[in-house]
Amino acid sequence: MPASPHRPSRRTFLKGVAAVGAASALSFPRVVTASNKSGKEPIIVGAGDHRYEVLHDWGQLPKTISYGNTHGVCEDSQGRIYIKHTIHSSSQEKNAMVVFDADGKYVGAWGAELGIAGGAHGLHINKEGSQEFLYLCDQARGQVFKTDLAGKVVWQRGVPDANGLYANPGEYHPTNVAIHNDTLFIADGYGKNWIHIYDTNGNYKKSFAGSGSEPGKTSCPHGLMIDTRGSTPVLAVADRGNNRIQYFSLAGKHISFVKDELKLPCHFHQRGTDLLIPDLQSRVTIFNKDNKLITHLCDGEKMDLRDKARDQFLPGKFICPHSAIWDHAGNIFVVEWVEVGRVTKLKRVG
Repeated sequence: MPASPHRPSRRTFLKGVAAVGAASALSFPRVVTASNKSGKEPIIVGAGDHRYEVLHDWGQLPKTISYGNTHGVCEDSQGRIYIKHTIHSSSQEKNAMVVFDADGKYVGAWGAELGIAGGAHGLHINKEGSQEFLYLCDQARGQVFKTDLAGKVVWQRGVPDANGLYANPGEYHPTNVAIHNDTLFIADGYGKNWIHIYDTNGNYKKSFAGSGSEPGKTSCPHGLMIDTRGSTPVLAVADRGNNRIQYFSLAGKHISFVKDELKLPCHFHQRGTDLLIPDLQSRVTIFNKDNKLITHLCDGEKMDLRDKARDQFLPGKFICPHSAIWDHAGNIFVVEWVEVGRVTKLKRVG
C-alpha cells in the first residue's frame, strides 16, 4: 500500500500550500474578532451572531485510548458525539470510533473488529425510517461500511468493479459520503477522483466526475454534502485539489464553482442557510446562503505543527481542520488531521 494519500510527500505538500497562502494572502481576509495568548481567559472568535468560545481537547478520553489523526465527527439524535480516528501507536485500545455524551463524558468505543484503524476517514450519520445508521470510509483498504450506532455492520462495499474504471482494488480510496433519500454518493477522493452513486442498500448505480480541473472534473473530491439551501437539492463537492467547491446536480451534471475565501476545503455541514467548511489550511469558514463569507474561525496558518507535540499547539488556532459539524444547539465540533488528534468545541456565545 502506498503512503497515505493525505501526504504523498509531506514536505512538498506543506511547502506548496505555504506558497499558495503567501501568494493569495490578499484574497483571504481574516475575520476574527478576539483572541487570547495567555490561555487563562476565554478565547472568543468569530463575528456578529457567529461568535464562539474555543474549548480545545474536548471529551474525556479514558487512559486506554490515544487519538491518532482525528478524521470524522457526527452527532446522533440523542446528542451523542462520535469521533473517528486512526488510533495512535501508543493507544492500548484499537477502537477507531469513540463516543461521548453531550457534556463530553466518555460513553464507549468500538471499531477494532472492523480493522479500519489505519484508514479511518469519512463519517456520516443518516436516519432511515426510525433508525440511525453510520457510513464509514476506510480509505486505506478501499472500503465503505454501513453500521448501526453500536458498530454492527449492515453491509460493506469495496471497489465498484462493475464500472470498469479500476484496474485493481488498490486504486480505490474512498474519503466521504453524502446521502439524499435512498441515494448514496461516495467520493473516491484519494484514488481516481470519481464519485460513485449507490442506493442505501449498497447497490451500485453509476459513476461521474473523474480527474481534471475543467467543469465536471475533480482533484481530490474529499468531502460531499447534499446542499438543501436552495429550491432544489444539489451535491456540494469539496474539490480540494482544485481549491474550490464544485456543485453538481443529483444526476452528476456540473452546475457551478465556488472559489472565493477557500484554500483547501475538506468537507461541509449545513445549519439553516449557513454552510460550515473545515479548511485543511488551518481554519474553519462559515458562508451564508449565497456562499459569501460570514467569518473565518481560528485561522492558525501553522500546518507545519500537525506532527508536533500537543504542547506546541497554539491556543485559539487551528492546524489542519479535517471535519466539522454544528450540533443541535449551534455549537461547532472540529476534528483535526494532526498525529496526536484534537477535538475542539466552539461553544456558541452569540
